[in-house]
Amino acid sequence: MKGASLPLLLAAGLLGVAHADPDREALVRTGASVLKVEAQRPQGGFSLGSAVVVAPGRAVTNCHVTRDSSSIHLRRGELRLRVEAVTADVGHDLCLLHVPGLRAEVAALGSTASLQRKQSVTALGFTGGLGLQSSNGNVVALHRLDGARVVQSTNWFTSGASGGGLFDDSMHLVGVLTFRLRGGEVHYFAAPVEWITPLLSAEGVPVAPLPPEMLAYWQQPTSRQPAFLQAVALERDGRWAELEALALRWGETDALDPEALTTQALALDRLNRLAEAQQAWERAVVMDPTAANAWYRLAQIYTRQGDRERAATALQRLEALDPDVARELRAQLKRS
Repeated sequence: MKGASLPLLLAAGLLGVAHADPDREALVRTGASVLKVEAQRPQGGFSLGSAVVVAPGRAVTNCHVTRDSSSIHLRRGELRLRVEAVTADVGHDLCLLHVPGLRAEVAALGSTASLQRKQSVTALGFTGGLGLQSSNGNVVALHRLDGARVVQSTNWFTSGASGGGLFDDSMHLVGVLTFRLRGGEVHYFAAPVEWITPLLSAEGVPVAPLPPEMLAYWQQPTSRQPAFLQAVALERDGRWAELEALALRWGETDALDPEALTTQALALDRLNRLAEAQQAWERAVVMDPTAANAWYRLAQIYTRQGDRERAATALQRLEALDPDVARELRAQLKRS
């Protein structure tokens, strides 16, 4: 269904659209592991979604697809198989479906630890409840949460694709398509594949509707959502003072998360408190030397101050992370 903290990157074109389109044969083979979900509601009608086969007789989907279900079936063409049991991790919005007799390609599991910003990824799901569709995109951000990293990307998807798969360049599953925030082209989120592993060894329970009070992290009231998700919404709406306050609280509760510091720097930048922003960007690159947005902004700040040596260093670091953007920035600074 349709956030993180890189609007400076977006404005600067740091999140380009260069995709490494997957090999067609690999795409077809991987697509065989993605099935349609039909979840029948007790009040009538169906919820439609997608699921990825992650082990023999097991497929993962989002709990928000199946939460009201009295019965669930997986479909691919004429094949229609009944789900006998479910293992639910409602907080992470992942439900493992137990499907005896399921004979389908098992997706190769990857890791979000191997992902980087701007890396190309492919989404596969039954968007709109229609046929299987693919969407090419790029990683926008990787948000730390519960021992893994929620993947934010530009891969377009909507109702029906929830529970589908996000795959890396090797067509390894790295995430489960979960939700989107409205209001932008980069607000698509996938649950990290690492959250699936504990479900594989857990027992399932018979299919039944979930209690209404059981909600996923992204469905919680705003104040109870993870900091990164609150930050995404504040950035999207340009609420910079609130974003600064959030970033300060975030840093106090998780001093090891570099995203808290880059979020604070961004808020200060947009509030035109440039001296404070510079200090925050400098702390950010100490904590995370791969923070391209921080090197980008520091190169601009140092150049404006006439500090050629530090500007050159920042540009060199940016060039190592993103040569195209560094080249564009060099040209921009020469013109200014």
